[in-house]
Amino acid sequence: MPFSFSPAHIWPVLMLIASNVFMTFAWYGHLKHKGSALFLAIMASWGIAFFEYCLAVPANRIGSEVYSTAQLKTMQEVITLIVFAGFSIFWLKESLTINHVIGFALIALGASFIFRT
Repeated sequence: MPFSFSPAHIWPVLMLIASNVFMTFAWYGHLKHKGSALFLAIMASWGIAFFEYCLAVPANRIGSEVYSTAQLKTMQEVITLIVFAGFSIFWLKESLTINHVIGFALIALGASFIFRT
């Protein structure tokens, strides 16, 4: 059976990438501004997270046409790691070590089993 490609295959991936950018900023962006009041960090994070939900919910709804929920969740977790790695380097100015790379690679390897038929 040949693989058929539809928008439901790609849109969830793109939307989950975008939603993870928002969520990573919501959860970790305030760490660059530790001097601000915690209440303000919480309120800003909630405001940012709203946009994450506006992307993640439809991504999962659209994606459920072609992916199982386990595949969608796995996809989201791997995307989260990739987005977080970039965020750590470019926003928080933290370096990733070889141990981080190995750990993320092992998680990705484990995730690949979810997509095996």
